[in-house]
Amino acid sequence: MIEAVERWFGVDEGWRRPTPGPQERRADLWWALLALVVIAIGEELTRSVGMLEEERGGAWAQYAGILSLVAMVAVRRRFPVAVALLGGTHMIVMSLVMPATMSQLPVQMTYFLLIFSGMAWARNRRALVLAIGVVLVQLVLLFAWSYALGSGLDEIRSNLGERDVEQVGPIPPLVAIVLFSVLGNVIFFGFAIGLGQVAWRGALRQAQVQDQARTIREQTAQLTDQAVVAERLRIARELHDVVAHHVSVMGVQAAAARRVMERDPAAARTALGAIEQASRDGVGQMRDLLGTLRTGEDTESTTGAGRAPQPTLAALPALVEQATTPTCAVTAEVVESVPGAAGRVPPPVQLTAYRIVQEALANVRRHSTARHARVAVRVDEAAGTIEVEVVDDGSPRPGTSGTGLGLRGMRERAQHLGGGVEVGRRQGGPGWRVRVWLPLDGHRPAGGTDAATEATAAAPTRESVGP
Repeated sequence: MIEAVERWFGVDEGWRRPTPGPQERRADLWWALLALVVIAIGEELTRSVGMLEEERGGAWAQYAGILSLVAMVAVRRRFPVAVALLGGTHMIVMSLVMPATMSQLPVQMTYFLLIFSGMAWARNRRALVLAIGVVLVQLVLLFAWSYALGSGLDEIRSNLGERDVEQVGPIPPLVAIVLFSVLGNVIFFGFAIGLGQVAWRGALRQAQVQDQARTIREQTAQLTDQAVVAERLRIARELHDVVAHHVSVMGVQAAAARRVMERDPAAARTALGAIEQASRDGVGQMRDLLGTLRTGEDTESTTGAGRAPQPTLAALPALVEQATTPTCAVTAEVVESVPGAAGRVPPPVQLTAYRIVQEALANVRRHSTARHARVAVRVDEAAGTIEVEVVDDGSPRPGTSGTGLGLRGMRERAQHLGGGVEVGRRQGGPGWRVRVWLPLDGHRPAGGTDAATEATAAAPTRESVGP
């Protein structure tokens, strides 16, 4: 029973209504002034018809009771529990000392406001339960004193006898008057308590909605920041792949041109042309990537005009031709389970496969003594996967250990699309092998990254360990 009462009063809600601000405190002062004026007018009107002649203490005592009542209105939201307790006690005392003053409608409405305010604004709900309980106990004791121990019943009998009232209903007049008085008090206190609790629950729900809205705003800002970071990482990977590929191509071709410049000018011119084309392609792709970072500029980079489309599997032959050097021949093949399957691969998956091949070939040029490298792309629509494999026949070149960022970028690209990466020495022969598998739909599986991908993330690689 006690737990149910505490739950209804919100004892364990864990929320405290904020204290009233300056504007609310000023409003309470105006309400107190208004209550004083209205009650004083009602008091004097009642006095004018002779209904206060038997009140004890005279006008000074009456206005002392009124002033103490309206003073509680001025602090009803600052000290709600004390106001509810003192307001209920004040009402009971006034009913014994000055019943005619207490029974006036403006005074009754003020008592109602005090109990309502205690319920609606109490920040210590457990103390509120005790305060309301004390008021109700006082009310019960008042009825017991008036009707059981006092002269209340005698007065009622005397009044009924003088008027010679006969029983005309199912309940005797004496019992009906007592029950009517009890019913009036139950309605009075019940509505004040109930409406105050409804107001408090409404404030609680509003606070919860505001808290949820604040949480949504914070989560939205966090997701936005995460999206920005993810986009920056994507652009960083793209820049790394583009720069690494084209710079390595230019370095290899420049070395080849230097070696054959005197004895084979035509081959040197071919190598220099490859350097020129690689530099143009690299600058163009970097311009396209950096153009995505510019906002609010009326340029071709922001509008997209003049920007090349992102590379796809169809650009692999050009990439292989560019990666082929006099010291390393590169071949490529695309195996499709159904004719045209490669063209139906979603663009993000095609771009990821292209960039992984680009980075793998760049690693071959920078870190390997390979004479041959082979690129194989297998598209299996039935299995819903695409597999990329880059294999070479070289060994680690001394003094060319890298930072590992390229391989990390491969893994991040593959894991972002729900795939995996295997990198390591070839089994049964010299050279290195890079194998990547991706789902064709480009969606991460529900279980996250697979165990094979996580296991290979820490595997030693030619780029990271060197010779």
